[in-house]
Amino acid sequence: MSTVFLAETPPCTHSCNAEKDEARVIQNSLLPSGTLKNNSIEIAYRFSPFGEVGGDFADFFVLPNGTVALYIGDVVGKGIAAAMYAALVMGMLRGINKTDEQPSTVLAVLNKRMLVRPVQGRFATTLYAVYDPIHRELTFSNAGMPYPLRASHLGCHLLKEGGLPSGMFPNTSYDIHRVSLSPGDSVLFATDGLHELRGVNDDDFGWSKMAEIWGQCRESSADESLQCLLQGAKNFAVGGIQHDDITAVALKIPLV
Repeated sequence: MSTVFLAETPPCTHSCNAEKDEARVIQNSLLPSGTLKNNSIEIAYRFSPFGEVGGDFADFFVLPNGTVALYIGDVVGKGIAAAMYAALVMGMLRGINKTDEQPSTVLAVLNKRMLVRPVQGRFATTLYAVYDPIHRELTFSNAGMPYPLRASHLGCHLLKEGGLPSGMFPNTSYDIHRVSLSPGDSVLFATDGLHELRGVNDDDFGWSKMAEIWGQCRESSADESLQCLLQGAKNFAVGGIQHDDITAVALKIPLV
């Protein structure tokens, strides 16, 4: 997936560049290969690391029972060290996420596994969601991620449900949240690098500006909506300079 912002990165030697190139190839292999689209749902994503690699991660897939799952997350730090830890977290998630477990169970097991072999100073914010196309119901649990943003004919609204980040405290439990979606609705999941983009007046991109643009993109496809949103964010950020990893996933319910 192409980078949509420019990142301020320090100069690097030839050997350093080769290592970063290899790290980027490995990280890209862990990301979705493209858009997931069928008659009941469309999911697209954008991944824009601060440097060659980053600490954000995301994936989406169809579960054996026909529901569609997605997760998005952000580990502490930037660069190769963060990318290595993100790959570790994704590896743990991939051992849990295709068992048809509830999102709250997935995050609780992830938290437990991360604490079996903890890395000092490292943890992750993670959101895991499952969409049931038969009942048009989105179920999710949130471990410290920014709130999802839903756009519908009623406007844009935050799904204000959250919890403690993964890998910080033992025996952490997570609530399950359910949202009924309608044809034409879309839900945006994004890491904090998008929310915290700085504008010309040193203000954050933030929820209000994001909701304004996301609402304007409601009638577009998931892929087009993300393109519209990130172009708006880039214009806001004056020259497109980012200071953190940015990852966004859009879930769209097609019009019947």
